[in-house]
Amino acid sequence: MAQTYSTPIELRFSDLDLYGHVNSVVYFTYLETARVKLFQDFFKELTDKHIFTLVARAECDYKLPILFGDELVVTVALARIGKSSFDLEYRLYDGHEKTYATARTTLVCFDNVKKVTVAVPECISRMALPEKEQKI
Repeated sequence: MAQTYSTPIELRFSDLDLYGHVNSVVYFTYLETARVKLFQDFFKELTDKHIFTLVARAECDYKLPILFGDELVVTVALARIGKSSFDLEYRLYDGHEKTYATARTTLVCFDNVKKVTVAVPECISRMALPEKEQKI
């Protein structure tokens, strides 16, 4: 089983739509927040080497609405590693049993100096090793 990383997300009033729940498009900003924290905490060396990860695909399956005042945690796990891309899977939940959504992004590794795709760096492959859940 791959390592998982979790981070709490603070809901903002501006995240809500006219129906009083978090707007569906905002879920993607929650995914981005978790992904950025993951990369800042564990993959800073990529930025130092000018290797960026570009979102090539993003999908989300909505299960339950998130209401203002709900607790929200996003968990991230490596789901697939390809030659120059990899997939992350996400769970947006209340920190217990209630799942609000599940999601997946495909990221492509890109050398921002040479402007070409590159192989998935080993530091990302190591994320697939079994370990205890880490908080980010």
